[in-house]
Amino acid sequence: MSSADCAPLRWGVIGTGMMGIEHILNVRLVDGAEVVAFADPHPTSRKWGRDTAGPAAREYGDHRELLADPDVDAVIVASPNFTHAAVLRDAFAGDKHLLIEKPLCTTLEDCRWVVEAAEKHPGLVWVAMEYRYMPPAARLIEEVHSGRLGRLRMLAIREHRLPFLKKVGDWNRFNRNTGGTLVEKCCHFFDLMRLITRSEPMRVFASGAQDVNHLDERYDGEVPDILDNAFVIVDYESGCRASLDLCMFAESSRNEQELVATGSGGKVECLVSEGRLTIGAREYRKYETIDVREDERVRYRGFHHGASYLEHLDFLDAVRNGKPPRVTAADGLLSVAMGIAAHRSIDEGRPVTLAELGV
Repeated sequence: MSSADCAPLRWGVIGTGMMGIEHILNVRLVDGAEVVAFADPHPTSRKWGRDTAGPAAREYGDHRELLADPDVDAVIVASPNFTHAAVLRDAFAGDKHLLIEKPLCTTLEDCRWVVEAAEKHPGLVWVAMEYRYMPPAARLIEEVHSGRLGRLRMLAIREHRLPFLKKVGDWNRFNRNTGGTLVEKCCHFFDLMRLITRSEPMRVFASGAQDVNHLDERYDGEVPDILDNAFVIVDYESGCRASLDLCMFAESSRNEQELVATGSGGKVECLVSEGRLTIGAREYRKYETIDVREDERVRYRGFHHGASYLEHLDFLDAVRNGKPPRVTAADGLLSVAMGIAAHRSIDEGRPVTLAELGV
């Protein structure tokens, strides 16, 4: 590898809210990477950027100024969901590597455009689906793909957690900005479902509502409309079925996420917060429990058990060695499509096929 290949990857961050700051904290601890610039139109968010990235990082109020900066090699798009399409139209006019926070965009039309643009883009285009990297989830994926469970037949994912956090301008209180809860929050889980099942979704059936959270809030006289609980069932081409159980008024949960994969030959349960797996074959009450250690490479744990840090290591390796992205724009599109199908199913009270969405 030449000395040029070993030069630090110089990052610019667009959007210095919660996830933008999370990325900055991770990058600052990655050998061979540095944050050299950030951009955000909101003064408060720019202050967070200054406080986190340090005085040497250049500050911009407009993302187009950052994209024009010749000293930026790669860009993290961590702006609000509804801004992704506009930011990416500017980003694809250049040649910088791109790490795009989930969800890819809030509409299928915009996602399709991004997939087409990514195919022509000279830089790496990667969608940030860090849940793939959480050590307990990664171990579950390894066990399923090893064949130990036989043929996978059922996959259940449960997330019981706190409500949506406050964001600048309260943009995440409305479906028109987020794409809806099952896009904004659950695209992670729909991505995991595809990865674990190694099959494509055919049909989605969902039930959900806004029953508890944000009902007493008003923004310019408008009541938030984001769902706070749902059940979603997904049928796959392989014959496997997957379910999602989401509740966002369950702060007292011992484990924020639980994943259970069951095959013809056994079962594996994964508790993400506790970092524990239970694995068993088809013998009555015969199983083993494994405590999953966090990856020794992790220098910053953050909000996702070190997953974002591991994702950055892989991104840097892909840039340095010309590898393809682990999570493509097409993967991002499908995770959004599944969320959109789930919302349509709730609205119309029927199963929705991916084919009718043109996916």
